[in-house]
Amino acid sequence: MKSNLLFATQIYHTKLMTSHAELKSLIKDLKIEASQIQKMDQTGADWSKYNYMNGYTSYSSQDKLHQMSSTFSDLESLISKHVSKYLKNLDYDVTVKDLKMTDCWINSMNENAIHTAHIHPKSVISGTFYVSVPKNASQIQFQDPRLTQFMNAPSIHLDARFHNQRFISVLPNSGDVILFESWLRHEVSLNKSKEPRISVSFNYDWK
Repeated sequence: MKSNLLFATQIYHTKLMTSHAELKSLIKDLKIEASQIQKMDQTGADWSKYNYMNGYTSYSSQDKLHQMSSTFSDLESLISKHVSKYLKNLDYDVTVKDLKMTDCWINSMNENAIHTAHIHPKSVISGTFYVSVPKNASQIQFQDPRLTQFMNAPSIHLDARFHNQRFISVLPNSGDVILFESWLRHEVSLNKSKEPRISVSFNYDWK
């Protein structure tokens, strides 16, 4: 009897670039700019105070950073190369030239910060570049998109094979980029690190 795996959900996870020296330099510049933006962004700080406990995001205030900074513009160029590869892996009948980065923002999670489950509506491809991932930092968790359809399905074994699990957690390293389709529900678990977990998130949509 033959059993086929159908309707795959692909998560793209790799280093942003192969040159360690260039990656280290980019991360250093992003840390500096992220710190400067956070200090100046009172609107984002006020929003985060009530909506992102123990964390800061520029999503509500400074969400077009790729259009405001040469450092973030360089990051966009590097990310777009990976989006191109991801689209090919998905067998989509489009290229990265059909899409554009519409949003780009900073996230900084302090100890005990959490980012609850959500999707990115009105986007095609979403993702995150990880600037700083200290020890004990949060993982990103992806949820099986069929959860609402399982109805009377049995529970699965705790040691179920990877492709049968309902929730998949990924621990990125500094310098990694993760891409996923924007409809995929995901969350960031409780940050247990005493140091901030810093990342740059982004969306790609149709031009």
